[in-house]
Amino acid sequence: MSEEQKPVIALIDDEPEILSALVRLFRHRNWITLTCNDARSAHAELRHHQLDLIISDYRMPGMDGVTLLNQFKQSHPDALRIVLSGQADLEGVVNAVNDSEVYRFILKPWSNEDLLVTLDNALRYKEMALENQRLAEKVRRQERELETQKKELERLESEAPGITRVERDQDGFITLSDED
Repeated sequence: MSEEQKPVIALIDDEPEILSALVRLFRHRNWITLTCNDARSAHAELRHHQLDLIISDYRMPGMDGVTLLNQFKQSHPDALRIVLSGQADLEGVVNAVNDSEVYRFILKPWSNEDLLVTLDNALRYKEMALENQRLAEKVRRQERELETQKKELERLESEAPGITRVERDQDGFITLSDED
């Protein structure tokens, strides 16, 4: 994420007090927060936004958080997903992590400091993952260029044997041959 680009965080919870508490907690951060209090309409409302983090309640009427995050996993594969839950359901945690590739599972009530550290770490992780993707693509591009150059050198060598070799004397100086 560039300096001028603010991270966009989607907050989904059926309890308005939870959404208000999170918005209040995040107001001093350089983040854009989008809220939705209905799991069934959250994906439709937020799907056109560029999202960096999606924080969803685990238990909501009409659709659980894991199902919702699976929808976001398809539409926003680069967005990190975090589940908030008031209940420590071990099977639910395992399913959330495995099915939705959840970055973190956070229990309610949360510690404000721990939550902010988790979100800062998540945003740094996302930034590093995107940088790794950019660097991997750059390496692939450079490998293609090197392969093209290698083929050109092989072509030149086949047309004029020795053209790609440099002769040096014992002191390391390039020697020029008078041979035609």
